[in-house]
Amino acid sequence: MKHYADIIIAPVVTEKSMVNRELNVYTFKVSKDATKTEIKWAVEKAFGVTVDKVRTLNTKSKRRRVGRYAGKTKTYKKAIVTLKEGSSIEI
Repeated sequence: MKHYADIIIAPVVTEKSMVNRELNVYTFKVSKDATKTEIKWAVEKAFGVTVDKVRTLNTKSKRRRVGRYAGKTKTYKKAIVTLKEGSSIEI
């Protein structure tokens, strides 16, 4: 089995994800080949909490320009994790 640090890459810090933290919903950038059960195991192991539900999505790349240079952002997999009542993560 993989180490939990190989599955969870980083927390996603956006305005929407910060509002959802009040509702016990946390968003993480995860490995592209991670399954929902692996993500659940990794979050429980890394933070010592109980996970209720895991939703995943693959983000698409977006076009970005910096001056005269154009390119695309990288794609990644995002996991939206809902914790059970009484659990919370301090990030």
